[in-house]
Amino acid sequence: MAVLDVKPHAVHLRYRYRKAISTRPYNARGKNLVRCDSCLLAKAFCTCEFRRQLNSKVSFLLIMYDDEVLKPSNSGRLIADLIPDTHAYIWSRNYANRKLLQLLADPTYQPYLVFPGEYAAAEQRVVNSVSPASADEPQSKRPLFILLDGSWREAIKMFNKSPYLHDLPMLSFTPETAARYGLRKGSRDFQLGTAEVAALALGCAGEANNAASLNAWFSLFIESSLFSRSRKSTHDLSPLNELRRQFEQSLVK
Repeated sequence: MAVLDVKPHAVHLRYRYRKAISTRPYNARGKNLVRCDSCLLAKAFCTCEFRRQLNSKVSFLLIMYDDEVLKPSNSGRLIADLIPDTHAYIWSRNYANRKLLQLLADPTYQPYLVFPGEYAAAEQRVVNSVSPASADEPQSKRPLFILLDGSWREAIKMFNKSPYLHDLPMLSFTPETAARYGLRKGSRDFQLGTAEVAALALGCAGEANNAASLNAWFSLFIESSLFSRSRKSTHDLSPLNELRRQFEQSLVK
């Protein structure tokens, strides 16, 4: 059963850290909006009250490009909203975060870098499916899906400059449908939003219901963002209300 959880998660903590060390304000589009400190949407369209934690047997690790965590359009935080065991670290070109490396070496997990297979390093193993952890197999490891969270150019840079990622198995897939990420869509069809990639990974791990919930949460996030940016009339909230209903329905499947 999904449980309401409003505690700060890993991305919230990275956001607070990154904001604290900033030498100047991050001037995102809509910088004059009064935003919620958690979801970064306009307070009038805040989604925090609808946020729920899912029961999942997989984990996620977000490796975030420097100021990605500050962007209201970032969808990586949506994963942490729903998946309880989500970790997040800010990427550095100069050094590898010690805690991040410890997480990758944790015998509890089987890490998978989620990335297009055409970019695999020499001799890097590319897979198209994963086996979820099983209660019937005590030795089975929990899948840890690693997502490089940033623009497509930044994601390629993070991969190329991070040798510790090159020995990990790479989970690769080509979505059959074009990206629905209307906020910052990539120039190539496989460049999906981070939350969409996470939903595909959940599906690969056999968690179709959780994938559907994350996609529904993503859709609500997009619509709320568009309302926040005043691209839609605030006189008719029926699109938002319908997406909220769809997300709540996805939780009881």
